[in-house]
Amino acid sequence: MTTHAVTADPVWVFATDVRAGLTREGQKELPSKYLYDDVGSALFEVISALPEYGLTRADERLLRRHANDIVARLPLPVMVAELGSGSGKKTRWILEALCRHQHTSYFPIEISRKALAMCARELGDIDSISIVGFEREYLDGLLEVVARRRTGQQVLVLFLGSTIGNFDRPAGIKFLQEMRRILQAGDSLLLGTDLEKPVPRLIDAYQDPLGVTAAFNLNLLARINRELDGNFVLPDFEHSARFNPQARSIEMHIRSRCEQAVTISASDLSVNLREGETIWTESSHKYAPEEVLEIAGKAGFHCEAQWIDAEWPFAENLLIAE
Repeated sequence: MTTHAVTADPVWVFATDVRAGLTREGQKELPSKYLYDDVGSALFEVISALPEYGLTRADERLLRRHANDIVARLPLPVMVAELGSGSGKKTRWILEALCRHQHTSYFPIEISRKALAMCARELGDIDSISIVGFEREYLDGLLEVVARRRTGQQVLVLFLGSTIGNFDRPAGIKFLQEMRRILQAGDSLLLGTDLEKPVPRLIDAYQDPLGVTAAFNLNLLARINRELDGNFVLPDFEHSARFNPQARSIEMHIRSRCEQAVTISASDLSVNLREGETIWTESSHKYAPEEVLEIAGKAGFHCEAQWIDAEWPFAENLLIAE
């Protein structure tokens, strides 16, 4: 096993994105990718185990049950890139199935160095695998991976969980189109999509009674304090989850409990917040199964197969680049 992290310039980009999000007219927002620092990634692992949050378990069930079928549909030899690998635990099923047929090069792409290290520890014991991690944004990392393609080798991209749901629908299609431009015809994308379900069930999943999701969300303010010299007073904020029926998405917000002013030195920013005003941190869009096929077509893929979990409606979709 080999591991290697390619590092961008994270602090300047973080500070710039925070300034842009908090100076927006109307709804203030912060990019959801910044929820996943070392603390946030660890908290998300806890969220994944909560009884109210069935998404991760559904993802794992489908991968465990159908890994051999998924691999059987892939043209070999194939190299694997994963966008947002996290700990890599659920990826094991696909990699073990692949490694029974070939030596497999696996490239996790993450913005969290700790997540890359966890992934290497989790998957490093698999026979016939090499692991090269990229501490990069998704598409930048994917460009690095495809540059390593050997003649005759295909690429399988894993985009698991519900990360595509963090984009609104037009942005999600645009992201998949950009991914398609990086890939070649015949390359594959295994895409996870969370499906529509009753609103109360969704609210429970994103506002759990133990408060783990609240800690995960508020950690973004703590991260700004740590890394950008901000002075958010965390007890003056609270987590809020709401359903947006027009977008068919769950939104996570951080609500200001009082009128207050916050300064962030690295962003050269002072921002005023009204009592009750929110900062929008994440959306998770939910899909109908047939809608995923339409989105794939608009992005330049066709759907080879779709597997749906019955216990927690969730789909794994094997898409082939046209």
